[in-house]
Amino acid sequence: MQGGHASVLLAESLEQLAVKPGGLYVDGTVGPGGHAAAILERSGPDGRLIGIDRDAEVLERAGERLRPFGARARLVHADYREIPGVLAGARADGILLDLGTSSVQLDTPERGFSFRAEGPLDMRMDRSAGQTAADVVNRTSEPELADLIYRYGEERASRRIARAIVEARRLERIRTTTELAAVVRRAAGRSRRPGLDPATRTFQALRIHVNRELEGLGEALAGFARCLAPRGRLVVIAFHSLEDREVKRTFRELAGGGGFAVLTRRPLRPTPGESATNPRSRSARLRALERAEAA
Repeated sequence: MQGGHASVLLAESLEQLAVKPGGLYVDGTVGPGGHAAAILERSGPDGRLIGIDRDAEVLERAGERLRPFGARARLVHADYREIPGVLAGARADGILLDLGTSSVQLDTPERGFSFRAEGPLDMRMDRSAGQTAADVVNRTSEPELADLIYRYGEERASRRIARAIVEARRLERIRTTTELAAVVRRAAGRSRRPGLDPATRTFQALRIHVNRELEGLGEALAGFARCLAPRGRLVVIAFHSLEDREVKRTFRELAGGGGFAVLTRRPLRPTPGESATNPRSRSARLRALERAEAA
């Protein structure tokens, strides 16, 4: 636990990465640096890590966390899809992606990721570029809004929700997380899952859309696999079914083409103990791929 952020599936990540002394590792979504610190500790005394994140604020926290490791840790402000360029031809012994939203983002109201506290509708992981969630909610046509809520949130009430959003914004621009959540709850009705807030799926859909989270994911994973050293491993932690399906599909295609092996027949899930102490880990699924020895 670091600054309120618990690293999900930490022990499983280290095991599947097969971290060894002297290796070169990449954490493509370094966040506050929990996974990265554990990798550096296990790969000591001379293992190296490149930590990448598109959230400059979170990256700053990672810098504080990883400062004791000195030059062994290198941090880069970039999108994880840029890993091949950051490696610049070097071969990694392991690449880790934790595709979840950081607790730092969720627990900071002004970032606009959560409806549990009022904040501006932002949701951008990189606040230096791109549309905000408010831009999407207030400018997107009703059919397009319904489509993205259904596609990325798997929300059956997407049409009702989109209609309600358009009607609400005609009266006044929707500016905050709590304003949007109230509109969605009225339109969606009771959640199909006990304990799940009716606004959850819509907020997930908007976050995925704003941050292009599924855009080119499979192609990116295939590119990362080609950046691995012989016996190098690619480990991905996904938090919703859309991501996990793409990871599963890509890993199977890579293994089917030869030169790679899927290490996880089924995704690894948090233990009951981890789920109890860190409820946000409950939906996490970890999959791992290994490059052949004669890569």
